[in-house]
This record gives sequence, C-alpha cells and structure tokens, in this order.
Amino acid sequence: MTTVPETADFAVPPGLEAREPPEARGRPRDGVRLLVGRRATGEVSHHAFRDLPGLLRPGDLLVVNTAATLPAAVRLDRIGVHFSTPVPDAADRLWLVELRRLTGTTTRPYPGGSPGEWIPLPGGATLTLVDRRTDRLWRARLDTDVVPYLRRHGTPVRYGAVPHDQPIAAYQTVFAHDPSSGGAAMPGAARPFTADLVTRLVSRGVLLAPITLHAGAALVRHVRAEGGRVIAVGTTAVRALETAAASGRVEASEGWTDRVVTPESGVRAVDGLLTGLHGPRSPHLAALAAIAGHSLVNSVYRAALDERYLFREFGDSHLLLP
Repeated sequence: MTTVPETADFAVPPGLEAREPPEARGRPRDGVRLLVGRRATGEVSHHAFRDLPGLLRPGDLLVVNTAATLPAAVRLDRIGVHFSTPVPDAADRLWLVELRRLTGTTTRPYPGGSPGEWIPLPGGATLTLVDRRTDRLWRARLDTDVVPYLRRHGTPVRYGAVPHDQPIAAYQTVFAHDPSSGGAAMPGAARPFTADLVTRLVSRGVLLAPITLHAGAALVRHVRAEGGRVIAVGTTAVRALETAAASGRVEASEGWTDRVVTPESGVRAVDGLLTGLHGPRSPHLAALAAIAGHSLVNSVYRAALDERYLFREFGDSHLLLP
C-alpha cells in the first residue's frame, strides 16, 4: 500500500490556487516564492525562486526534465481527448489517450467508449479506439501523424484551477529543446527557471544533467562519489532516477517506468527535490515523504498554507534539501 503524509487530507483554499501564470500576475517566471525545507534540521524558510543559486552548493547536481509540452488536448462538443504518449514498439501510430467529459471550464474522466469506436476530430481526422490499457487510458490510433496534428488543432491540457486557456509558450520551460516531440503535462517544477538564473547556477558551480539518463548517469555517479548532492527537478525526475538506480547505482537507462516512489521503497539516487506545491491526496506527496520524511513534509505544507503560498502548476515552488 502507498503511504502518503498526513497532509494528504489538507484543504487548499480557492484563493491559494494559482489560476494563471505568474507573468499574468505581474511577476517574472523566477519571481515566484520558494519554500525550503531542510531534512537535517527540520528548518523551514522562505525565499524567492531567484534565490536558488545561494541555496545550493558548488558541486550539487540538478537533474532536469528537457521534455517540451505538447498542446495535447483536443476538444469536441461534449468530450475531449487527451493524448498522453506513443505506445512503445507499436506499429500504426498507436498512442495512449484519455477520454474526458467537458464540464464547464474543466473536464472529468469519461467512462464511455468501446473497442473499435471511431471518434471524428477537428480538421477531418479520425481517432479509433483499439483497447483499454487502464480504467482511464485507451490505446488508440489517429489516422494522421499525431504531433503535427496536435500542433494544428490541440490546446494545452488544462486542469480545474486554471479557468482559461493559456498559450503553449506558457507551458514550455527553458530546458525544452525538442519542439518536434514532447509530453502532455508541463514539467512544472522547471517552469520558474530562466536563462539568467541558469547562468547564475552554472557560475556558482552547480551542475545540470538532463533527464536523458544515458547521458546523465555517469554524472550522477560522479557527483555522489565526490560528496555532491543530487537534486531532482520534479517528481518525474525522481521516478526516472530511482528506476535507473534499481540495481543500487544509477545505470544508463531508457524506456517506460511504472515505479512509484514511496517512504516504504525509499530513494537511492536522490538527495533532494525541487517541485511545486501539490494538492491534497496527491500521489506526489509520497515521493516527497520518501525523500524528506513525513514530519518535514507536514511542516512545509503547514507553512505553505499559513503563509499563503500558491499551489498548482502556475504557483510557487518548494525545495527539499538534505
């Protein structure tokens, strides 16, 4: 059973859900707030994200997700389709997709659909449902190339806290380097980084490694051997690193992972985490507790609520250090 901290049952007041990017609120990307928790002392402190270079040490390693964000949502009259990812090693352009029911300004999972069903999409395309992969995900086939189609007809996946569509540029990070591909979800933990902030980090001696682990595995091992700290940027990076470290040391890896990081599984490759502030009952909280322990995660989230930090993908940030 996956264990999550007591904070899983907290409530986020509506006023603390970020409803638009910080730029729309008159702040630069790196002007969001940064809440820091230190495992060794239990200390919680408050900063701006642009203070990050001074919070890290020379020789620390930030592992970043370089995926671009696709406009992966396609809307019809009553339902929408969220394109997730290509099915590996599958012919005929199979993708994992989720059907969503349109409900006002947001969407909910749609339980309908049947194998072989055709769904006409905007622009004259047709999506064919092949079979269910999970309760919510279908394997499906689009009759045209998916990524170019999404760039013409898709919009970014938007959740309930954000009432209006934002341009796709609002969902890209400074690390996104391949516009021909990408993922459905924004690597939100990396959103506040700017080119200037990255320059300041590098000038301080902080190292960066892409989530492309066949290139970054040796660097992770080197940093740990030299006493540096490996700080994952986002829980996706945590899962990838811990999958690559299943043998006890980080090895060059590629492919899918179904690894769930929990306090019971612990962590082998990660010393700290830079992430956003997650909502109640989020499975991401288990990864935070695996890295920092329940007590510190509880303290950080109490401080976030007391000091009115903003939650969700366009909100403030949170750094867990050893």
